[in-house]
Amino acid sequence: MPHHASRRSLLTAAAMAAVAAAGAASATLGTPGAPDDPRSPEEPPGHHPDRASLRRFVDGMSLAEKVGQLFVSRAYGHAATDPDPADAEQNQALFGVRTAAELVSRYHLGGIVYFAWAHNTRSPHQIAALSVGLQQAALTSGARIPLLLSTDQEHGAVARIGAPATLFPGAMALGAGGSTADAQRAARIAGAELAALGIRQDYAPVADVNVNPANPVIGVRSFGSDPHAVAALVAAQVRGYQGAGVAATAKHFPGHGDTETDSHVGLPVMRHTRAVWEELDEPPFRAAVEAGVDAVMTAHIVFPALDPSGDPATLSRPIVTGILRERLGFQGVVVTDALDMAGVRQKYGDDRVPVLALLAGCDQLLNPPDLGLAYRSVLTAVEAGELTEGRIEESVLRILELKSRRGLFDEAYTTTEAVDATVGIRRHRDAADQIAAGTTTLLANPRGLVPIDATAGPRLLVTGTDPASPTGTTGPPTAVLARELTALGCRATAVPPARAVAAVPGHAAVLVCTYNVPEQDDDDPQHRLVTDLVASGVPVILLAVRNPYDPARLPACAAELATYSWTDVEMRAAARVLTGAVRPAGRLPVPVPGRYPLGHGLTR
Repeated sequence: MPHHASRRSLLTAAAMAAVAAAGAASATLGTPGAPDDPRSPEEPPGHHPDRASLRRFVDGMSLAEKVGQLFVSRAYGHAATDPDPADAEQNQALFGVRTAAELVSRYHLGGIVYFAWAHNTRSPHQIAALSVGLQQAALTSGARIPLLLSTDQEHGAVARIGAPATLFPGAMALGAGGSTADAQRAARIAGAELAALGIRQDYAPVADVNVNPANPVIGVRSFGSDPHAVAALVAAQVRGYQGAGVAATAKHFPGHGDTETDSHVGLPVMRHTRAVWEELDEPPFRAAVEAGVDAVMTAHIVFPALDPSGDPATLSRPIVTGILRERLGFQGVVVTDALDMAGVRQKYGDDRVPVLALLAGCDQLLNPPDLGLAYRSVLTAVEAGELTEGRIEESVLRILELKSRRGLFDEAYTTTEAVDATVGIRRHRDAADQIAAGTTTLLANPRGLVPIDATAGPRLLVTGTDPASPTGTTGPPTAVLARELTALGCRATAVPPARAVAAVPGHAAVLVCTYNVPEQDDDDPQHRLVTDLVASGVPVILLAVRNPYDPARLPACAAELATYSWTDVEMRAAARVLTGAVRPAGRLPVPVPGRYPLGHGLTR
């Protein structure tokens, strides 16, 4: 039997077995039982349990099961019960079990987060089979509650699942496009593909307003610097994801857009006043709440104007409860950013962080560095009276309500047929290209070099930086750009930077891709390359393939464009703009200091 057919058959068999197993498992939330059985709500099978039913179910859970529901952990391996030996060893070393399924059962987990580096996301059918296996583990052990499987699929610069799944432009590219309809359409399709893979929570959209060009961690992950434009796009994506049955997660509250430290490696400090926060950072989160967002993710940042204690927002009751819950009226699930990040671990130990996050008002505890320690710490805090069991139950109830809203108590499983009918289909890929067509921004064109007359078959040299693919399934961008230009009628060749200057003679133009050029650094290799190419006398077309600030840090070129991402969909869009197949329509969603204002963008 061919390998592909075998994989499909196995997934189908696994799904059928899982559904059969779930018949009994889901009865705990769907079939009436004895009147004194707290796990027997009166909701009939196949219906969403109501709040009262869920409340009775929570009352019947053990404390260990309740605490487990709060945790969303990583797990190593491509399969729930049969990981590769190296992944089994990693699970054993970190968690004391060899498989992801055993991890779910041991800790009564509420969710698993998928990462490429944990080998969870190799291919669509593999991801779906993993999801089925994990749900089967959850629904045949402990409280028999379906998992909320999640990932960071922002698109653009941050994506865990690659081709053949559909990859869309990232947030800042969508901000350049300026279309809320396109933003919602992208999220709706992306959400449908995630749901087909069994993933029902996406840690997107980013609601941060990026007003700092030096921000090392947000940048193009943000829709832009105008809080009202960002708010509209955030709300559109919330509606899109959740319209596809996937919980959206607005992040990173109370706003990470004006920091100069990456919270993965340090503890950023936001210096905005309360008035500035209300004007700049609050609107996108308020819009997300008003759009009915299922979850909000906290930031590991200190925000003295909102809480002078020096605690990161994730651990701040004034921020999580006082502002998010009480001021904004958010009643959904609050999820921490990953608890293995340095920003939340500097002031307190790994045993205290999960307890303090719950005291602050968080519900889901994402990816603690030591799951066993974090789990025991919460149990101990309840037993010691620092946390009440009632406080734990509040969070569990919110988590179960989210799972119910997303239909997990109706159907927790996916199938091979759902994958084949949804993931990476032609209609979705065409939509991605259509949306990307409106995002490429023509910043400068003083010589009228763009559009290039492709009908004449001009020789073009493509060079510059080739950043690693966010998913490992796209690029390299210079090769993709050269290929697409050639398909449109040009004769384009990609060469590495070391050979570029020598290769210039005989070409009509040079296209150079740049990636986050540092300020005031003439010795930077990218700066030297562009300087030398400009000096050659052949027209140079600059493409800033991540942050759009590069043109202000480099010599002026014959034409300058911003693509906001270096993935294939944006390189294809840039090629079409360069050759006139589509008119440039993108407008800067952030200002480029010293060069271009907010909203700048040429149409020819």
